[in-house]
Amino acid sequence: MGAREYLEGRKLAPANLGRVLVLGLGKSGRAVADYCLNLLGGRVEALAVAAGAPGADAEAWAETARERGAMVLFDHEAIEGVYDLCIASPGISQFSDFYGSAQAAAAEVVSEVEFAWRESAADAKWVAVTGTNGKTTTTALIAHVLRHAGFDAAAVGNIGDTCIEAVAAGETEVYVAEVSSYQLASTRDFAPNAAVVLNITPDHVAWHRSHENYAAAKWKVLANLKCTPGAMAILVACDEEVRAAIRAAREAGGFPFPYVPVGTAAGAGGDMRAACGSANAAFRGAGGRLMVALGGEVSELVSVDDLQIKGSHNQANALAAASAALALGAPASLVAEGLLSFAPLEHRIEPAGSVAGVACYNDSKATNVDATLVALTAFLPARPVVLLGGRDKGTDLAPLVAACEESAAAVVCFGEARERFEAAFAGSRVLRVLGAPTMEAALDEALAVATPDEVVLLSPACASFDEFSCFEERGDVFKKLVAARAAAVRAGA
Repeated sequence: MGAREYLEGRKLAPANLGRVLVLGLGKSGRAVADYCLNLLGGRVEALAVAAGAPGADAEAWAETARERGAMVLFDHEAIEGVYDLCIASPGISQFSDFYGSAQAAAAEVVSEVEFAWRESAADAKWVAVTGTNGKTTTTALIAHVLRHAGFDAAAVGNIGDTCIEAVAAGETEVYVAEVSSYQLASTRDFAPNAAVVLNITPDHVAWHRSHENYAAAKWKVLANLKCTPGAMAILVACDEEVRAAIRAAREAGGFPFPYVPVGTAAGAGGDMRAACGSANAAFRGAGGRLMVALGGEVSELVSVDDLQIKGSHNQANALAAASAALALGAPASLVAEGLLSFAPLEHRIEPAGSVAGVACYNDSKATNVDATLVALTAFLPARPVVLLGGRDKGTDLAPLVAACEESAAAVVCFGEARERFEAAFAGSRVLRVLGAPTMEAALDEALAVATPDEVVLLSPACASFDEFSCFEERGDVFKKLVAARAAAVRAGA
């Protein structure tokens, strides 16, 4: 292609994209392919799509794409030909042979997030949110707060539209992107205006091959932050691995950009200014008020008791969201109002109704032990009856047992994971341990032992695939079951 020329008014968009390869035809792959199809014959000289396994919907899309001049291949095991740019779908591991063959064939391989950032308007702002747990809530909360403060903000990435769809629409001032380790692994120039790292705990090891690779992918969100004037990192120091990274950076002379540490080892109530002399900090202050000290100003926002999202983890999420919004220039008073008006997202400690005075909560998104550990603390001092089970991920259950003994009134083990979970809890002298074959039966067991004013919590610590197609379906069914039990109680009253 020779020396590259770039379009004026874009972040880093080449005037000529050349020969483009799209790897995968999932949600983000199709969005990228559709975007490039509209450029075919202009900025895109040729477009090839390695589409994966065929299906009726994919084949119908492929037929139309071929008519427009693209090459679409199914069941493609190795990439042939030469390409200037490859945009890889997040489902394809960077350590796979397929990805490797794309690297050999293309001048560069990037993720859809990277591609969308490059194509976005030069004056657009980006907030990138990553972490093992809490990304979706925090992303949605930041977008909500910014919209309340008058910004034209949209939640994109793993929530809402793909990044490239939002960029193509051209209606957004601030892209608040939920970015996974899969997407960050294939970034190169991505340089957001604010980057939020919530937590890093073991996950997705099969895709990344090791926890070290997984963590390194997460930390790529900070790689180019120094390239964006005024950019800010928001780092939740309640998390051990995030805190260790802050400590390592301080020992090495500091980050090359300003940052706001949220909480300390003591939790969201810790002030990192007092703990280690940090210039900025976000924390829960006296009287349960959320506070953000940024750039020499201290903003006192709202009481944690007034938030609609509950739990200490959501206090940290709210502090991270507030810090990001303030860093982008949102007024503190409007940030506070936005925090108060934000309602819980579906399947994330979501109120699901009550049955005979027993409050039921849907936390179906808790598909791993770490997520359930977080949910257990959301109801203190109340001790919920917890529904645990589904498709077992084989993770260590000792931390779950200890947390349930400390915070739960009883557990009901169900589904494919039932036997191993029951065995793990068998030695408990504190908990009442019940079992059920299905989630529906588990709910009935829980309602039978819960008393009025107590809580029944679905927070399974497992995947949903023994009974359901996804965690969303599991949560929806749970809510319908709760509604049916509540209606039956009312009918019998």
